[in-house]
Amino acid sequence: MTRYRVFGLVALVAGLLLAYFVWSTQVNPGSKYQFKLGLDLAGGTELVYDADMSQTAESERGAALSALQGVIERRVNLFGVAEPLVQTEQASALSGTTKDRLIVDLPGVTDIKAAVKALGKTPTLEFKLATTTRVGTTTRAGYVSTGLTGRYLSSASLQFGSGATAGLAAPQVLLNFNEEGSELFAKITSENVGQTLAIFLDGRPISQPVIQEAITGGQASINGRFNATEARELVNNLNFGALPVPISLESSSSIGPTLGATAVDADVIAGFIGFALIALFMVGWYRLPGLISVVALAEYLALMLAVIKVIPITLTASGIAGLIITLGMAVDANVLIFERTKEELREGKSPREAVHIGFARAWTAIRDGHFTMLISGVILFWLGTSIVQGFALVFVLGVLASFISAVSVSRIYLLALVPEEGKGAWKFLLGSGVKNV
Repeated sequence: MTRYRVFGLVALVAGLLLAYFVWSTQVNPGSKYQFKLGLDLAGGTELVYDADMSQTAESERGAALSALQGVIERRVNLFGVAEPLVQTEQASALSGTTKDRLIVDLPGVTDIKAAVKALGKTPTLEFKLATTTRVGTTTRAGYVSTGLTGRYLSSASLQFGSGATAGLAAPQVLLNFNEEGSELFAKITSENVGQTLAIFLDGRPISQPVIQEAITGGQASINGRFNATEARELVNNLNFGALPVPISLESSSSIGPTLGATAVDADVIAGFIGFALIALFMVGWYRLPGLISVVALAEYLALMLAVIKVIPITLTASGIAGLIITLGMAVDANVLIFERTKEELREGKSPREAVHIGFARAWTAIRDGHFTMLISGVILFWLGTSIVQGFALVFVLGVLASFISAVSVSRIYLLALVPEEGKGAWKFLLGSGVKNV
């Protein structure tokens, strides 16, 4: 029994420290562990873009969408928007999504025009080989895509070469490709010596150099029809991130901070009411075990809030709903344990023996129940939209935390307090319901 009391004291101290961490980091405005609130709670702007994958091979669309997400994240972060969230939705028959989309959430930005302007327009950089096709007696010029786009670009810089007129230094844009882009560029230039490799920016050819020899090392230069100012702007844009695929604004929406604050207040009130009702029922019906389950539930809540802060997870209304639902689930496991323990007490077992057997008998049901809920949560996260994913992520974490709370913390507290003999007041404290059964 002494061992369980030591473990119980450690668990209690750990719970108090978690609660203090959650409280202290929230009241300190400068803490990096403040709750990160989504658009629906903090207010802000959401921009939804369509990603044009018509020129991208089916097998490469996932990678292109990921590269697009990375570029936009760098772009948004560069403009200093607080806690931006950039997500993608890939077209899939399983999820029912018919378009490849980019979703940009900008908390705190309620002016849609300003948000669109802040995000700006990043260039779509492409390298295309010049081709000619003969149709009857007519020769037509065209371009075949090489697959080399801005997604393979690591950096761009400005330099000045020899001027073509009046000895002026002509601006040049030097491109540095990543490892994959370097290999692709070397392959293109080695296989097409003497051919024109046109450089397109936003669908317009800005330079049409002829490949003189194979180029290795991952560098290329653009000698376009632009002045120094235009070249410098091009370098800045390319360093912000050249889009791997074109995007177009599909929709935009704005949520005011007042509406967001109202949603936060409503969710917090709902959480307190839910916790209070659960606590009243558990203490009123299960007495001492019920009180222990409430303490374990409070520690579970402190653990969940700490995890949400540390990871961090962006909280949305759906995510908070998932957290509130898991409060009930965390108690459900305790109900199973207490009912099994009560059955053993009825058969004349001592309190400590009844607790041991009660946990053992409830274990398989708790394990299977939590496992099936984990499967549901993972499927929701995998196939759901961004709103559903917020719910699913908190739900899955809540299931895992409630499993620890029910199986470990409640058991430790019970075995630390329950005596060998259940006589006198202990008979009442370990009973349940309106009758002492």
